[in-house]
Amino acid sequence: MKTKIKVGILTMSDGRYYLHDEYKELNMQYQSEIAQRLERTGEYEVIQGSVPIHTNEEAKTEAMRLQREGVEATIFNYVIWCYPQFTAVAQNFAPGPYLLFSNLHPSECGMVGMMAAAGTLDQLGVKYSRLWGTVKDDKVFAKMTSFLKAAAAVSRLKGSTFGNFGGRPLGMYTAVANVEQWQKQFGIDVENIEQDDIIRAGEETEEGKVEQAFAWLTDKVGEIKYDGQGLTPEKLKLQIRSYYGLQKIIKERKLDFIGIKAHGDLTDRYATMDIAEAFLNDPYDWDGPHEPIVAATESDMDGALTMQIFKLLTGSPVLFADVRHYDKDNDVWFFSNSGTHATYFAGKDMNNPDENLKNVTFYPETHYYPAGGASVQHFAKGGKVTLARLARKNGNYYLTIVPAEFIEFSREKALRLGSMTTPAWPVAFARLEADADTFISNFPCNHIHGVYGDWVRELEMAAEILDIPVRILQ
Repeated sequence: MKTKIKVGILTMSDGRYYLHDEYKELNMQYQSEIAQRLERTGEYEVIQGSVPIHTNEEAKTEAMRLQREGVEATIFNYVIWCYPQFTAVAQNFAPGPYLLFSNLHPSECGMVGMMAAAGTLDQLGVKYSRLWGTVKDDKVFAKMTSFLKAAAAVSRLKGSTFGNFGGRPLGMYTAVANVEQWQKQFGIDVENIEQDDIIRAGEETEEGKVEQAFAWLTDKVGEIKYDGQGLTPEKLKLQIRSYYGLQKIIKERKLDFIGIKAHGDLTDRYATMDIAEAFLNDPYDWDGPHEPIVAATESDMDGALTMQIFKLLTGSPVLFADVRHYDKDNDVWFFSNSGTHATYFAGKDMNNPDENLKNVTFYPETHYYPAGGASVQHFAKGGKVTLARLARKNGNYYLTIVPAEFIEFSREKALRLGSMTTPAWPVAFARLEADADTFISNFPCNHIHGVYGDWVRELEMAAEILDIPVRILQ
């Protein structure tokens, strides 16, 4: 589902024509080496410079070609000594973020060329990252791909639109961001939308589609605990309609990610958005596979932004949860929230919803939500995870990263532990690398987000590109 990252490579050369000609083949050989290794992963489309750049005109022409091709990051490649002016000219047109990459060979002066170009960009105030070595070295290549993933995530934020349904929930300052700051710092626009639009759009859904979705859920979900009051077949169908209504609005208004207030309006008089949020964040629904769409409950803007960066890095669903409880006996945190937990986390299978949904139970919503509906309950599958949160202090963003592991217990023990909080809600039992006091003293708010795997390096690089300080809690 994740689209390939489009990368440009421009190799710089010597401005003296006789040296340029002598090393032209070597320059292109190194450039091709980088391109081939990237393309072999299946994750990158590489746009190579057609010649090693040895004039200002070539620097401009080749950089403008990368711009026309829509590359999302540019590698400036240094094999020999090359004139720094060519990098200076190229950066005016080649799309950033920029990675300056040098070979490591004593008989060639690529390192000298890169350092001279780096000094030039520093004087110009242009942001970039440096890397040296050979792409044949797995560690060097891993650093390159981490940068490119981070660069693409930052590039893909630009021009995106966040759909804000309903505004600030429950008095939370941390859920509301500054619209001008989002546009200036991230290139994101915010469109405010009434929650009544979800109801109206949902009412337009064909009855046959609702019935098909209802039958699919009835067949796939482990258990649906109808109680005749808060959760009935009719109420579940209403939640399905809300999902289709959101899909319709997202498509019509071309929204890239969203947040839904829900509390006090929809949750009092219509239904909760738990079904809609879960299956928007999932990589599938009853109609088949789809790209996960970040949907943050409580319309938490900085939470949604954190999730969107995770999603652009990984292509996978992203967790949204409350920091609910710490169980000292088992050394686990309970990360739990009634909305937004994608069912993917119940089985960790991107391609087979059956493996996830068999571990899911639909409970009647709790007394917090008098309108009722289904709460999507499950326990997160075990595995290494990276958790994080963007937050602001005195108006400036910073990123807190928390390496951790989701812990699996037996079904019996998980239910017993889950009953300590709100049994109807999903839970991720998390064991953090940081001790409990360090975490609770430094984590910036009540909402936490994350994905499976180790994405610390990519998050750090994305934050560096965005000029955002990072703190890792370990």
